Amino acid sequence: MRTIILRRGLVALFAAAVTFGAITQAQAETLRIGYQKYGTLVLLKAKGTLEKRLADQGVQVQWTEFPGGPQLLEGLNVGSIDFGVTGETPPVFAQAAGADLLYVASEPPAPTSEAILVPKDSPIKSVQELKGKKVALNKGSNVHYLLVRALEDAGLKYSDIETVYLAPADARAAFERGSVDAWVIWDPYQAAAEQQLKARTLRDGTGLVDNNQFYLATRPYAEKHPEVIKALVEEVRAVGDWSKANPEEVTTQVAPLLGLPADITLISVKRQGYGAQFLTPEVIAAQQKIADSFYQLKLIPKPLSIKDVIWTPPAAVAKAL
Repeated sequence: MRTIILRRGLVALFAAAVTFGAITQAQAETLRIGYQKYGTLVLLKAKGTLEKRLADQGVQVQWTEFPGGPQLLEGLNVGSIDFGVTGETPPVFAQAAGADLLYVASEPPAPTSEAILVPKDSPIKSVQELKGKKVALNKGSNVHYLLVRALEDAGLKYSDIETVYLAPADARAAFERGSVDAWVIWDPYQAAAEQQLKARTLRDGTGLVDNNQFYLATRPYAEKHPEVIKALVEEVRAVGDWSKANPEEVTTQVAPLLGLPADITLISVKRQGYGAQFLTPEVIAAQQKIADSFYQLKLIPKPLSIKDVIWTPPAAVAKAL
């Protein structure tokens, strides 16, 4: 009887091991990408060229939409996705929280695709007049740094305003009903508010921030699958080059995915930055400045070193890029 029980136990363990191995193999053959309602990844998803290219490597692609950069990076942190795109600020908060992420590439600056908005009938005419007012934003998103810099430029402290942390959909609702005095937001939500609500731009990122978009991956995935990361960057770059030259075609393709009218989508498309590249010393230095500012404001608990979380492709991969 003991022999039978032992054999059954061994069979069960073997079956479990086989099942676990199959799951691990399936995960290894699936690239899980997180995206938002903006940027080149939306275009890449729509074109389907990445799926065709990676099929030759036996890799399937799975897409997951997130409402903002902080939520997307949380997905990277907990391992529900392998790769994603965010604005400047979310990676800083993620690194400060101990997330094992790497910067892979960045898009050129797009300072006009984020802004501080006020209602069309608001008496507020300048950033200085935000003192003591309620300002809505998605905490840890790219616009967080825009708000910090705009206040500094206006001679205000971060503590001079009342921040109200809300995700984009909730922030728009609060903005519409007058629960907040201003809203700091990015495209396409920005363009939608400008066109549908006739919101006024108090200040965009021009002269204040670069508003780079960053592509990030989990460290384990980037180090284990450099060829997939290489393919990703190349496909993102190719789609970006095509998009820059064909904004109307991009709009026709993307507007239904975003659920927005073509005129609003076109505004967002034209304000984006296109042309993904590996991070230059200048981009790294700019990102370090953001991290230093947030630490000084006590928005993150410790100083950070951005250069320590930059992906360096293996020599063979780098040569081919």
